[in-house]
Amino acid sequence: MKTVQAIRGMNDVLPERSPLWQYAEAQMRALYASYGYSEIRTPLVEDTALFRRSIGEVTDIVEKEMYTFNDRNDESITLRPEGTAGCVRAALQHGLLHNQIQKLWYTGPMFRYERPQKGRYRQFHQFGAEVFGLAGPDIDAEIIIMSARLWQRLGIAEHLTLQLNTLGTAESRANYKADLVAYLQQHVARLDEDSQRRLSTNPLRILDSKSADTQQVLDDAPEFFAYLDEESRTHFDQLCAFLDAAGVAYEINPRLVRGLDYYGKTVFEWVTSALGSQGTVMGGGRYDGLVEQLGGKSTPAIGFGMGVERLLLLLEALDVVPADVTQTVDACLLAMGDDAERVKLQLAERLRSAVPDLRLQTVLGDGSFKSKMKKADKSGARLGFIVGDDEVAKQVFTVKNLRKDAPQVHIAWSDTDALLAVMKEALQESI
Repeated sequence: MKTVQAIRGMNDVLPERSPLWQYAEAQMRALYASYGYSEIRTPLVEDTALFRRSIGEVTDIVEKEMYTFNDRNDESITLRPEGTAGCVRAALQHGLLHNQIQKLWYTGPMFRYERPQKGRYRQFHQFGAEVFGLAGPDIDAEIIIMSARLWQRLGIAEHLTLQLNTLGTAESRANYKADLVAYLQQHVARLDEDSQRRLSTNPLRILDSKSADTQQVLDDAPEFFAYLDEESRTHFDQLCAFLDAAGVAYEINPRLVRGLDYYGKTVFEWVTSALGSQGTVMGGGRYDGLVEQLGGKSTPAIGFGMGVERLLLLLEALDVVPADVTQTVDACLLAMGDDAERVKLQLAERLRSAVPDLRLQTVLGDGSFKSKMKKADKSGARLGFIVGDDEVAKQVFTVKNLRKDAPQVHIAWSDTDALLAVMKEALQESI
């Protein structure tokens, strides 16, 4: 019988990689907490109308990439392709936005039906943050500065570049869009196929085309900054001043537009050259009209999303993951002899109670002392706690360093201080 396989583009995270995920997630959770952001958890499945109204009918996501189906009530529902729309829906539904400032973060799987490739999957995971109720450029700056601090914490700051742009107001975009389309229609034959399609649906996305020929056409296209309204220009100038004062370097990229219809004013991306063509690690921007578009009152808002898989690829490519991240066990307890076998689980629990942070694995099952030592060594633990019948009689256990030649030490079951001292020494050796 043929075995069942995972669906293409939806990957398992195996035990050997889980510690890397946990490390990155812990760094991000700690960062958000340090800036006063609160976690929100939204459903994986939403009403399809939510994404059509927020992301835009003519975006690639809605047109080609959403996992949409009818449920048993014949209602159209969709696996979430991004996190912002669901976050806005939840904030509106539960009254979180009425005369309030909300700083929220979330994480979890998203779903898009696209061609799987390294760092881009059909089920992928995002960390995101959204802020509601603040209209000034200072929150734009804080969001960006917070992300810069994350890169510092992870040891990858020098490998990431901040690209910055402004999309102005809906009115300034409309004026620019009309002139951009008029210009591009004169050069349709030189545009790539996607750009030709977008010319009548979402022409601003052409600015972000990866086609060299299309980019060459754009060299002589109208510049958006000439159409920018005064309010947006002032907002952008103040944002740049905040980043300058904070020492956050950036490049202004006038062709940066992002892929979702709800963005306006500030947009940004953090990009790297260390991952080849998959260079965007984080992206976001301001979406002041989205709350009203989804039925709420006009509310200023800004946020970002970051693909976890791509971030992990970058950490591995740059070899910046701390050596102890993949170590999930501090010590292994193994017993030999009838009396020792009877007390091993009791002793293991006693040790866990005495040292709450101890990551202790008990070697279970039958086998020779040699085979049990092999299991202890394979666990990656630095220390082996060995108990035999003689040790049971004396209520001691033997501590063996599994990573270097060192004298064995005998510790009384009740001597927590001695155990902590041995563990501290072993931990310092691993740094």
